[in-house]
Amino acid sequence: MKPSRSTVSDSRPPDAVQFDLRKLKPLPREFFDRDPRKVSKDLLGKILVRGKYEMAGRIVETEAYLGADDAAAHAAAGKTARNSVLWGPPGHAYVYFIYGNHFCLNVSCLPDGVAGCVLFRALEPVAGMDEMARNRAISVPLAPRTLRLLTSGPGRLCEAMAITRPRDNGADMTSRASGLWIADDGDHPRKIVATPRVGITKSAEAPLRYFIAGNEFVSGPKTSRG
Repeated sequence: MKPSRSTVSDSRPPDAVQFDLRKLKPLPREFFDRDPRKVSKDLLGKILVRGKYEMAGRIVETEAYLGADDAAAHAAAGKTARNSVLWGPPGHAYVYFIYGNHFCLNVSCLPDGVAGCVLFRALEPVAGMDEMARNRAISVPLAPRTLRLLTSGPGRLCEAMAITRPRDNGADMTSRASGLWIADDGDHPRKIVATPRVGITKSAEAPLRYFIAGNEFVSGPKTSRG
């Protein structure tokens, strides 16, 4: 997709790519009705959008969580009021609060009634950077060295895009009307790297973290082990 005039005005670095978000369409529900490992990889390069056009970021890092049989997944405890979104239908936001200070965003996968999800670990901002900066209490105009601070990490990206559990848990991410959705602009990563997941102790060695090789917004280790 060629750069075009953005619908959002930003004080952004001069080489930042701009997009016309009005041309993007949400991914269909069938996209998420699959193994979280496949969804995790296929989400890389897609665009996470807040509202209709307010803020957007390219997905550059994800982690797969495989459901009730995955000791690191919230679904391992069984279905509860807190984690019910994980059990379907696919394509809905599962937002949780962690460490008492930030939210994390996931999207449900697999058929209705089967738990599974993908965690969003990092985005590359493409629209609404000034608003993201204000949400993160970062001064504008943005300098290139501070741009990465907006959305590199699951807590940062949620804060930047004003994602919270009260506001967004259960949101239909296949619909613009939900205020939080995912689109495809035709971008395809040249190389995807898989590594163990980050910041967990159970099932920690499973190679279920995926990121776009060479992308500066990736939040964790930039190389695979072994």
